Amino acid sequence: MTILTRESLERVLGPLDEAAAAEIAGLGASEEELLEARSWLANEEAMRAAGKPLPTGRVAQILEWLEPSEDDLGG
Repeated sequence: MTILTRESLERVLGPLDEAAAAEIAGLGASEEELLEARSWLANEEAMRAAGKPLPTGRVAQILEWLEPSEDDLGG
């Protein structure tokens, strides 16, 4: 299990400010969990169609953090 570093976060998500990087790293997730959450965010419909179980644990926490809020969507 590879622990998240600022470098690994930015490799997967792109540039982040200090607060965002610290919050995600503070979840204690691995780079593999971050990649899985990003895959769910980008391909949820395909993941469900493939019968993948819904994310739980740290993957779900990361996914919640990555998903745009209603404010971000103008709602």
